[in-house]
Amino acid sequence: MVDCFAADDKDTARQVFAEIRKTEEEVDKARRIVSKELAQIGAILINREDFLRFTNLASEISDFCEGLAFWLLSIMERGWKVPKDIKRDLVKLAEATLDTVIKLRETAITLSYGSEKTLEKAREVETAERVVDDIYRELEIKIINSNLEIQAMLLLRDITQLLENAADKAEDASDAARILSFAI
Repeated sequence: MVDCFAADDKDTARQVFAEIRKTEEEVDKARRIVSKELAQIGAILINREDFLRFTNLASEISDFCEGLAFWLLSIMERGWKVPKDIKRDLVKLAEATLDTVIKLRETAITLSYGSEKTLEKAREVETAERVVDDIYRELEIKIINSNLEIQAMLLLRDITQLLENAADKAEDASDAARILSFAI
């Protein structure tokens, strides 16, 4: 979606937004299924709260993605001009956030391999999240110092915040995975 925004490709952006919305609904449905199954297992699973915490944190990432996709499309639909350097840095931020989420996915996969491997992957999530923080802070200053229309500036700040929040949630979920790794 951020690539569509950077390329001013409204038609593809609309399609991608529809896919993002559909995927978010699927994530919510999967989270509800996991919650239901954990409730049915009952007392057999000692660490069910840790599983719930992990799945809830991870599912919040999709909410942030849907929100930022909506705001990006809103900026495009209204024709507000965004400088190329801000678009370029927004792409960098989105890529760094995606890298953090991918590392979270790798962390989740390692849960069945033991706590040492999970802890190693969780550290990678932390490192990736710090990269997001650095890019986010620089981009926020650039947006504030730009000559953007106030509406576009406010939405871009919301978008960058949603990307940074997604990376933060990935880090929180990796912490939950650490706890799970000790119990498995």
